[in-house]
Amino acid sequence: MERYYQPEIETASREQIKAWQDERLVKQVKHVWDNVPYYRAKMEKAGVTPEDIKGRDDLHKLPFVTKDDLREAYPYGLLAKPLADCVRIQSTSGTTGKRVVAFYTQHDIDLWEDCCARAIVAVGGTKEDVCQVSYGYGLFTGGPGLNGGSHKVGCLTIPTSSGNTERQIMFIRDLNATILCCTPSYAAYLGESMKEMGLTPDQIPLKAGIFGAEAWSEEMRHDIEKTLGIKAYDIYGLTELSGPGVSFECSAQSGMHINEDHFIAEIIDPETGEVLPEGSKGELVFTSITKEAFPLLRYRTRDICILSSEPCPCGRTHIKMSKPMGRSDDMLIIRGVNVFPSQIETVLLNNGYPANYQIIVDRVRNTDTLDVQVEMTPEMFTDNLGEIDQRQKTLMDSMRAMLGITAKVTLVAPKSIVRSEGKAVRVIDKRKI
Repeated sequence: MERYYQPEIETASREQIKAWQDERLVKQVKHVWDNVPYYRAKMEKAGVTPEDIKGRDDLHKLPFVTKDDLREAYPYGLLAKPLADCVRIQSTSGTTGKRVVAFYTQHDIDLWEDCCARAIVAVGGTKEDVCQVSYGYGLFTGGPGLNGGSHKVGCLTIPTSSGNTERQIMFIRDLNATILCCTPSYAAYLGESMKEMGLTPDQIPLKAGIFGAEAWSEEMRHDIEKTLGIKAYDIYGLTELSGPGVSFECSAQSGMHINEDHFIAEIIDPETGEVLPEGSKGELVFTSITKEAFPLLRYRTRDICILSSEPCPCGRTHIKMSKPMGRSDDMLIIRGVNVFPSQIETVLLNNGYPANYQIIVDRVRNTDTLDVQVEMTPEMFTDNLGEIDQRQKTLMDSMRAMLGITAKVTLVAPKSIVRSEGKAVRVIDKRKI
């Protein structure tokens, strides 16, 4: 039987959800207009006032907010509450440009932890469970979010953070951890490490995993489930909105339920900004309707996905988003062809290769090159060059069929690609240097 953390919210009628959204959106627009000069200027430029927004049907009238706005307004330009009312910041990893700094009141943190608690209960978590949080702590939202959610559910929480794999495995075994929270690439590495220690899935106490913060495919999910003997669930979030728990998978594992009492989701055409009908593939846009300190209206995530309000067997009524199918901004365009790393991962896993690989894009004599380095497992490692050549050719043929362009594939020795304990570095694009 499906369990819920907040059943009256998670199974509310669609009419009730829309009523909450309408009321909260009107209040939020007034809040930012009154307290955030940056927003007010954007709205005035777009010719919109709070009186124009009567509910979510008017959402399209509001201007978009992008990561460029966040960088331009850094650090306090989008703050909607006095600093004295804020109790915490979280921040993005800052791989490009200035870091994004998000502010939280205590109320913001309470609601965020509720969202993460819903995700933990959705994977079967109860106060009887031991939840090991192996996401990074500190400025990264993964650790603090799931840590708070685990406390709300009443689980015994092990705040291991990322890294120190030997200690991670010791605690999983000695404290009988039943739920693991980390990035999918680190889950795969933990599984690989336990397998090397001779542990079989039935000797690993874990029953479920909540994995997010990076893109991963269905093939990778099955690989992790098989190695660790668990059910692997997806979770989605952005620091800009709160962190993990914006949406999460339920037992149906057919998309992630968006916590619609806190976030309104739209799908737009990434080129034109036009709102697309439900079921269309496009860029995901979110509006925070309960966040006090750092509320974002119509924030462009750059994630490409599809929304669906088809009834879910789990009984939750909140709309579902598909797993992101790539991004509108970091999609690779190679020789005029759109290439997503997830497509390459699918080919590798379908051919029996684990998910440790690296994509290197370069430009040689004005022509783009695509090289994929793929790690062999100890079982498939061989000195037979003819056999390696044949395997490389097989992979190249499969990739050409998937991508429509030729990629050079190089099989490398086990453990020769640097392992990641945070977000895996999958793509090295040398064309930008």
